[in-house]
Formats: sequence, C-alpha cells, structure tokens
Amino acid sequence: MNVVDSSGWLEYLADGPNANFFAPAVENIAGLVVPAISLLEVFKRTLQQRDEDAALQAVSLMEQGQVIPLDSAIALAAAKLGITHKLPLADSVMLATARAHDAVLWTQDSDFEGIPGVKYIRKK
Repeated sequence: MNVVDSSGWLEYLADGPNANFFAPAVENIAGLVVPAISLLEVFKRTLQQRDEDAALQAVSLMEQGQVIPLDSAIALAAAKLGITHKLPLADSVMLATARAHDAVLWTQDSDFEGIPGVKYIRKK
C-alpha cells in the first residue's frame, strides 16, 4: 500500500522533475491510499495556480485510490506523530494515515526525511 503526500501529487500532476519517482505509487491504483486532507491540499493549490476544472480533474484522479477520512483514531495518532517528529498538522495526518494502512508514504517534503516508512526524494 502507498500514500503519496500532497507535494508528491502536485509534482506528479505537473510532470515536475520528480514525477517519475511518484509514478509507481500513483499509478498503482489498487494499492493507493489517499488521505482526505490530501484532496483538500491538492484541490486548493491547483485552484490557486490554475482553475476549478483543473482542480476537479486532479481530485478525480486521486479519488481512484481508496480515500481515507480523518477519523478519531487517525487524528490522535497524528497528534502523537506530530509531536514526536515535529511535523505540521497535515503532514502528521499523512503519516498517521499511512501507518494505519501499513502503507509507505512517498514524499519530497523534507519534514519527512529520515522517518521510518517514508520514501523520500529531495525536491529538485
């Protein structure tokens, strides 16, 4: 199972320099877990940078995976992970969701560098 954080989705969707790194996780729909907060972040950023049609298309692609709502168990786990790893709220939710589903978290967000269960690539 795989979780791609928002920075990875945005990189993949924009065909950025690290898009190929994220492709195996994004394109393996059967093994793709999508935290609901990632939908929010990708929709918002795409709406800011492009338009609503592009933002809806991005979310539509993401929703092909298994979308996971933020429930109380993930929220509490995210709070603990946020403190332990000094992560911002959304990042801690991504990591908690990945761990709840025995998934690898794919990212280019340096906040995750060195955390177990994370596949990190430096942003180009």
